[in-house]
Amino acid sequence: MSSVIEQSVQARMVASAPRMETLPATLHYDRKDPFAVRMAFPGSATLEGTEVSWEFSRDLLATGMNTPAGMGDVRVRPFGYDRTVLEFHAVEGIAMVHVRTAELRRFLERAQRLVPPGEEFRFLDMDRDLTELLDGTG
Repeated sequence: MSSVIEQSVQARMVASAPRMETLPATLHYDRKDPFAVRMAFPGSATLEGTEVSWEFSRDLLATGMNTPAGMGDVRVRPFGYDRTVLEFHAVEGIAMVHVRTAELRRFLERAQRLVPPGEEFRFLDMDRDLTELLDGTG
């Protein structure tokens, strides 16, 4: 069984214009980092022209699909019947994207089959993490 899950999703960027631009994004989960989810946007979807990734808590995503969650750089909240809004806060501004909740649920179900909630500690490699921290490679 693979230790990494990737799933493409269609995100809709909320802009000041009334039209929302659709852009591809990839959700990524690796059981070597069992508490985190990463969402990556390709360079064509960013102002800088380079891929941008945001990393945040798997629990934040799960909670935010049902009730507003997050107080930091990433915030997640339900929007209507079938969408979830992810807000990414940076010095340059705020990016808000809508993703179909069903796609997020499918991704989380796969991640939770790989690492069940409450079992994350079993997949941590504390020796490796400590070595990387002390060597300055992590």
